[in-house]
Amino acid sequence: MPIPPEIFLLPPNSEATLQQQIQQIVAEAIVSGRCAPGEKMPSSRKLAEHLGVSRITVTLGYNELVANEYLISRDRSGYFVADTAPTRPQFTGSTQVAHGGVDWSARLARPVQQREDILRPPNWNDYRYPFIYGQSDPDLFDHANWRACALRAVGRRDFDSLAQDRYQTDDPMLVEFILRHILPRRGIRAQPDEILITLGGQNALWMIAQLLLSDGQRAIVENPCFPGLRRIFDQMGYVGTSVDVDAHGLPPDAIPAQSDVVFTTPSHHAPTNVTMPLNRRLEMLDRAGRDDFVIVEDDYEFEMSFLAPPSPALKSLDQDGRVVYVGSFSKSIFPGLRLGYVVADQPLIAELRKLRTVVLRHPPSHIQRTTAYFLSLGHYDSQIARLARVYGQRRAIMEDGIRRYGLTPDVGEMHGGSSFWMKAPAGVDTTQLALDLRRASVLIEPGNAFFARRAPDRSHYRIAYSSIAAPQILDGMARLAEAIEDATRRI
Repeated sequence: MPIPPEIFLLPPNSEATLQQQIQQIVAEAIVSGRCAPGEKMPSSRKLAEHLGVSRITVTLGYNELVANEYLISRDRSGYFVADTAPTRPQFTGSTQVAHGGVDWSARLARPVQQREDILRPPNWNDYRYPFIYGQSDPDLFDHANWRACALRAVGRRDFDSLAQDRYQTDDPMLVEFILRHILPRRGIRAQPDEILITLGGQNALWMIAQLLLSDGQRAIVENPCFPGLRRIFDQMGYVGTSVDVDAHGLPPDAIPAQSDVVFTTPSHHAPTNVTMPLNRRLEMLDRAGRDDFVIVEDDYEFEMSFLAPPSPALKSLDQDGRVVYVGSFSKSIFPGLRLGYVVADQPLIAELRKLRTVVLRHPPSHIQRTTAYFLSLGHYDSQIARLARVYGQRRAIMEDGIRRYGLTPDVGEMHGGSSFWMKAPAGVDTTQLALDLRRASVLIEPGNAFFARRAPDRSHYRIAYSSIAAPQILDGMARLAEAIEDATRRI
């Protein structure tokens, strides 16, 4: 007797095609043992009727499962579970695992330090008004061309390059494109041995901190700043020195004497988005030369400059190799890509490469080659142009909403970025405000996670427009303004 079609159910809310879903549910039934080798599958007609799909969709799914050796096809008899189909390993003896015999809290040599993170629910896209930062809008991403690049990257022409372990090396096509097309836009010239591919900006900052910082050295971080940097320091057992930023970013004259490494975000300060002017950049480099410190430049979102051309990177002005430049594709392609790069003098890159090898050898070759094709075939430039156009429109709507509803930005003119750094009325706790707004399906990011522990702040918040559609912005901002008024009355 054939296997009854009723045991197969399509998964709810799946983003896979119907053919892929059929392959998944049949493969899972075989691997789990619910369908045994030699058993006859439901006919394509009966399974199609049960699932409410076309018969050809089931047939295509069955044929793919034959190719993958889950099923076999017998002329005029139908499809059967193959004797060689994959199965889950069977373990002898008890499968019960006793817990509680090891005190892991006592065993951990270096437990992960907890620091307050940005308040953001994992199901942010279920909210109607997600004013959250760093997430991509699927309607703006070039899915078709990314898929084509991914398929091209696994083609026969590239397979030898992908299948071999590169050990310490990176994809030469990706490195070449970054050197010849991305860095020149920032005024940076470099050689192949002066660049390292990383798993995003966070991975780059972690490796830099591991190599450049130790007890007795002083690292300067902006206040407020990117929370991930302080978490890196926490895990190292290291305490950075925070310097308050002003309307033009990090003030060079506020950097203490005997500093060793200065971490800064001059193009779009995180999180205020202010841009460091050229004269301050030159002053920063002059201070670095006189006081003998290294600058780590995190140049995220430099492509998102709407009101003025991007300022030259600190690295482009650097004459003696004091700037370590960190770039990333997480904001410009999509955040889940987790691909970035470091540009620095060859001796430091060589050490970073050795450290990376200890942890992961190199980022996945397929991801690197797919990104290289996406960049080199012009899709990246098209996406940047599309993001700039749409983000510019959303930004204008948000600026109108800020004026219309009497909301208060905390800084003056900003040249770009994808968010606004805001200040609530005195006495309003933005963490509680963010929690209250969730009931109205509005998400904002309270600013306390960006500040040093010595100077806690609950009056700031961030609203971003990368993840929210333009028609939703004003309605969401009206709800935000109403919630602020309610909070103000309760003070």
